[in-house]
Amino acid sequence: MSRVGKYPVQVPSGVQLALSGRTLVAKGKLGALKLDLTDDVDVEISAQQVAVKPRRDDRRARTMWGTTRSLINSMVTGVSTGFVKAMEINGTGYRAAVQGKDLVLSLGYSHEIRYPIPAGIKITCERPTAIKVEGSDKRQVGQVAAEIRAYRGPEPYKGKGVKYENEQILRKEGKKK
Repeated sequence: MSRVGKYPVQVPSGVQLALSGRTLVAKGKLGALKLDLTDDVDVEISAQQVAVKPRRDDRRARTMWGTTRSLINSMVTGVSTGFVKAMEINGTGYRAAVQGKDLVLSLGYSHEIRYPIPAGIKITCERPTAIKVEGSDKRQVGQVAAEIRAYRGPEPYKGKGVKYENEQILRKEGKKK
C-alpha cells in the first residue's frame, strides 16, 4: 500500500483544478500546468482537496498511485508558490549575468557561455556569483539548474565551479612533498 498516495492533496485558495478526460489542469497566480493521467489511477476532486486511488491491485497501479499524487502536489505547489533553485559560482573571474533572454556565464573558458532562458523560467543574478532559477514547473526548474551546473561542476580540490547553494563539496587534499 502506498504511504504517499493515501493522503489527499490539499488545494490552497486561489488554485483551480479541472479534470477533462484523462488530463488534469491546475491554474493559479503563477500560470497553468497540465498533467496527463495514466489509466492505472482515478482522481477525485472535492472541495479543497484531491484524492488519488488505484484502479486495480497490481504492482503498476500501486506504483503510479504514489507517483501521481506527488505530481499533483508539485503542480498545486508550483502554480501557487512556485519553485526556486539557488546556485553559487566559486572561482577567480567566474561570474554570471542576465542579458536580455540569455544567461551569460564566464567560467574560465576562452569564451563566454550563452544559455537561452526557456519559457516559463525566470533567472536572476543578485550578485555576479549568485544565480536564482525560479518557475512553476518543478521538473523544468531542476532541469535548467542541472544544465547550468553541467557547464562547470564543482571540482574537489579548490571547490571552483557552479554548485547548488546548499550543496556540500567533498574536498580532496592536494599533492604532498
